Amino acid sequence: QVQLVESGGDSVQSGGSLRLSCASSGYIRSSDCMAWFRQASGKEREGVAKIDNSGRTTYSESVKGRFTISRDNAKNTLYLQMNSLKPEDTAMYYCAADRGSCPLLRQRRLFDYWGQGTQVTVSS
Repeated sequence: QVQLVESGGDSVQSGGSLRLSCASSGYIRSSDCMAWFRQASGKEREGVAKIDNSGRTTYSESVKGRFTISRDNAKNTLYLQMNSLKPEDTAMYYCAADRGSCPLLRQRRLFDYWGQGTQVTVSS
C-alpha cells in the first residue's frame, strides 16, 4: 500500500503564501495521478488541483491563477504552491493518489490513497 503524509500547513495572513508537501512511502510513478483536496469545517471535501501522468494540471475555479501543483518523482513528493491566500482557503488540505487512472476532481471517491491532512488557516 501507499502511504501519504502532508506537511507545510500553517496560519498566515490574507495575501500570504504557503507551500504544502505530500511525501509518499513509495515511489510516485510517472503513471500515477496526484491531487490535492481540502475540507473546511462543516463543509464537504472538495478538489483543489490535480496533475496527471503527462504532467497536465487541473485546478478548481476558486484557486486557478493562485495555486500551482507540481511533483518531484525522484523525491516521491507532491507539492502545492499557494499564493495570494484568502480566508476562504482555510481548510484541512489532503493529498491523494490514484494508480492507473486520473479521476475528475469531483470524483474524489475514486482516488485510491489519502493522507491525513495538514491545516491551513488564513486570517483576514
